[in-house]
Amino acid sequence: MPLPFLTADRAFETADDIALPFDDRDHWRRPYRPGPWRVGSAALLLLLASYVLFAAVIIALTGSASEGGVVFGGALAIIAVALRLLRMGVWVSARGVRHVGFFLTRTARWEKVVAVRTVQQPVRWLGLPRTVQGQALTLVLTDRAAEDASPLLSTHGADFLGRPDAFDRAADSVEAWGAEYQRG
Repeated sequence: MPLPFLTADRAFETADDIALPFDDRDHWRRPYRPGPWRVGSAALLLLLASYVLFAAVIIALTGSASEGGVVFGGALAIIAVALRLLRMGVWVSARGVRHVGFFLTRTARWEKVVAVRTVQQPVRWLGLPRTVQGQALTLVLTDRAAEDASPLLSTHGADFLGRPDAFDRAADSVEAWGAEYQRG
């Protein structure tokens, strides 16, 4: 009995030739995967949120509903923090590059971008005040001096700590988007 779904020489159907969702270059997308530090932090926060939600149910059933509501609100805040941690990073589209931070999101249109380049400089370790020597992907804009360029990505950030090859691939990808869309 032949099993065509297990063989590599099966004939492909024409329905498989449809465009995938990531082929639309006008949608914002992250050109890399979130790193283990970012995903691990968010997972721990979501685990904490599950315990707080369980506590909110117990408090609401045994105590007052208002106290349970307060604890439930705290759990929702923890979930919002975890989701924002996962959303942080660099996003690109045909319209520009977007740097999503925890509190602030900055978007630069490709027309205002002079250069996207990787430089060797002191970078923050996991976003903390401590700096170490590393590589950073910087964005130079027309209305700012090249020295004022803030790093978009760094080798010691939550996405790339201990993964220099992943940083190189992500930086090359963002640089390729910049080379394709920035003004000539």
